[in-house]
Amino acid sequence: VKFNNCAGNKGVRYETNSLDFKVRADGTMFAAHQVQMPSKQLILVVTAWDPQTLGRWEAIVRFLVTEKSQHNGHKPKGHKTLPGELVQQQSDTLLPWRQHHSMNGLRRQKRDWVIPPINVPENSRGPFPQQLVRIRSDKDKEIHIRYSITGVGADQPPMEVFSIDPVSGRMYVTRPMDREERASYHLRAHAVDMNGNKVENPIDLYIYVIDMNDNRPEFINQVYNGSVDEGSKPGTYVMTVTANDADDSTTANGMVRYRIVTQTPQSPSQNMFTINSETGDIVTVAAGLDREKVQQYIVIVQATDMEGNLNYGLSNTATAIITVTDVNDNPPEFTTSTVSIRTPARPMFAGSPRTQSSLCNKVPGSRKRWEVGHPPPRALTHSHFGFSQPWGPKEKTQHFAAAIAVRGRAQIDYEMNRAFMLTVMVSNQAPLASGIQMSFQSTAGVTISVTDVNEAPYFPTNHKLIRLEEGVPTGTVLTTFSAVDPDRFMQQAVRYSKLSDPANWLNINATNGQITTAAVLDRESDYIKNNVYEATFLAADNGIPPASGTGTLQIYLIDINDNAPELLPKEAQICERPNLNVINITAADADIDPNVGPFVFELPSVPSAVRKNWTITRLNGDYAQLSLRIMYLEAGVYDVPIIVTDSGNPPLYNTSVIKVKVCPCDENGDCTTIGAVAAAGLGTGAIIAILICIIILLTMVLLFVVWMKRREKERHTKQLLIDPEDDVRDNILKYDEEGGGEEDQDYDLSQLQQPETMDHVLNKTPGVRRVDERPIGAEPQYPIRPVIPHPGDIGDFINEGLRAADNDPTAPPYDSLLVFDYEGSGSTAGSVSSLNSSSSGDQDYDYLNDWGPRFKKLADMYGGGEED
Repeated sequence: VKFNNCAGNKGVRYETNSLDFKVRADGTMFAAHQVQMPSKQLILVVTAWDPQTLGRWEAIVRFLVTEKSQHNGHKPKGHKTLPGELVQQQSDTLLPWRQHHSMNGLRRQKRDWVIPPINVPENSRGPFPQQLVRIRSDKDKEIHIRYSITGVGADQPPMEVFSIDPVSGRMYVTRPMDREERASYHLRAHAVDMNGNKVENPIDLYIYVIDMNDNRPEFINQVYNGSVDEGSKPGTYVMTVTANDADDSTTANGMVRYRIVTQTPQSPSQNMFTINSETGDIVTVAAGLDREKVQQYIVIVQATDMEGNLNYGLSNTATAIITVTDVNDNPPEFTTSTVSIRTPARPMFAGSPRTQSSLCNKVPGSRKRWEVGHPPPRALTHSHFGFSQPWGPKEKTQHFAAAIAVRGRAQIDYEMNRAFMLTVMVSNQAPLASGIQMSFQSTAGVTISVTDVNEAPYFPTNHKLIRLEEGVPTGTVLTTFSAVDPDRFMQQAVRYSKLSDPANWLNINATNGQITTAAVLDRESDYIKNNVYEATFLAADNGIPPASGTGTLQIYLIDINDNAPELLPKEAQICERPNLNVINITAADADIDPNVGPFVFELPSVPSAVRKNWTITRLNGDYAQLSLRIMYLEAGVYDVPIIVTDSGNPPLYNTSVIKVKVCPCDENGDCTTIGAVAAAGLGTGAIIAILICIIILLTMVLLFVVWMKRREKERHTKQLLIDPEDDVRDNILKYDEEGGGEEDQDYDLSQLQQPETMDHVLNKTPGVRRVDERPIGAEPQYPIRPVIPHPGDIGDFINEGLRAADNDPTAPPYDSLLVFDYEGSGSTAGSVSSLNSSSSGDQDYDYLNDWGPRFKKLADMYGGGEED
């Protein structure tokens, strides 16, 4: 056997699982003594292990045992005898029917050797059919032979697992094998001629399914309960946990090893227990078990196949709850000889927070017997008071407490008895453990002062812990979280309500405290801390005054496989030619072990180009490598779908798409600048097409601009249909000139002077004349405003002034013609009188239709013809 541990094989030792065979340091296997082989096949396991690193590697060796040759000492000429008389080609072709030479010529010997078993690994991914071996007879050179196989897996159920080409003799497996379903197959190979006549005797074929590690260990129970006495010595047996693996138990795939993952609490030591890695027996490993300090331990046990190899093996976990049982190792003793306490004027019962804090006599010990009575010489009994069930230890102390309660139906009346003097005795019901030399009882005096108050309800179990799987449907009843009202003999009702429910997942019945789900509980929610969801509830009575108490419910959610894995990363880059670089991929799963890794990465069969161009290589349970299968892939961005499956039960899978940028690379495996542009998703053809489209678009814009320029030029060069002298557009005059021009010299400045008489105006030649002079006449008298006006005279004064101004002819504006501007003499425009209407009908107005849309109205009015 050949072995290489990549470190020079220094110190590597070999061993087998058989006492009959040994392996030398160079890997040579030899028989330790004379061995008689009982069968024709022997399977051994050879183990190589390194004492320094404790690494172990195994290989399976199969020996084929044949009968001794009948021709001892005589070897045919030209024939070399192989070890074990095994005649098999270096390829996958078997010649089960061979010819022997003799003095009389060729002679066939019937089945003088055994065909070695054919090994087929389970869970093969194909492609199918997958060739296993080729079987042929050396007579096929002389005649045409047809081959066939029979047996379970061929022509017997399960049918057509194996097939054979009748002409070539190639034998195939048609689908993946499952060793857990069937571990081996026994077939028979037949060779006949074209007429169906037997040419060779049938040959036995043994096909063994090689086991793969595809099943994780499964515990018989998820929760194991055990107990151990406090003070037990190291090595004390506690319990046994068992996990089964469906894989082959003779190989490492089915060899389960156990280990303790966590211990809660880690007191007084974090390693209080150990487990036998092979048998699963849990025993104590340290002293110090004390029930008064820790009553229960929760141990998480992990089972791993592959002989406990955490890197390659599959694991599963279970919970072991170990209860520390009590032994009588502490005598009772009161902390004080006299106690004075106050109590409500009503019966007292164990469990009330007020009763516990006020009536507790803390006593070290366990399993106490309490008695109460008057002081001696009377017996230690009392008609009204007795002890309720003791409880403890209280909080984290080593003290126990008992509450004094009303005996039977006796009532404590505050108006009749305001105080009681009692004597309390405590003793062990069982004798102390061996070696304890102390008194078995103790007494104390108790003074009880009675008060009358209302006590709050309380939850007996606080915090209350329940365990269930996540994902339970809405409306599921989880538990009943009820409170106790210490005011037992008062007619009070307890009502329940939510005080804190961060995710609003729970509902509580206001009457009986039944807890139901209001939504689906999700372990992956942000409201979950260490797999525990915590809610607080309020219990309130209707006393005067009302009193209330709170209780905390803790829900431990067991993870189920409800989250499919997600592929990481989402984008990557690779060179267009293989063997330069690869893409490392992994997966993320919101679940926890064992519903996460190891993951299975595979490419989908559709579309076919994915498996044609890409391949995935598994690195370990959490990582794989994506690389090119073909020798060259054009640069660009490719969406590569990858199916990722987790190891949950049942497993979940998710098809994620990784965007891979394929680009040309330099000698260092880095993407070049040109390659980066090409890999952006635009090939050379696409870039050329885009450039052509841009050129065509620019050409169209340029042609449009030229056409618009030409049209504008034609519009400016178009001749008017009328005479330029009659064009009204040439008769526009500007009226905003304020002088300075030559034509303004024609003004008669005398017109702007005040005339003495109207003669020069009346005698002036026709033209522009001004008569806006002030008339000559007596000026009216306006009223004089008094120096000190009276408020009542203001209106009269304004009205008189208004009448005087209206009747004053000398006050502007004057009633005369006003000239506001002078346009000069002469005009280039014709007389407007030339546009007068004519009833003769000789005028032709059809030319108005050619003047454009601005004259369309006139054209419709005058150019309509005779009917207009």
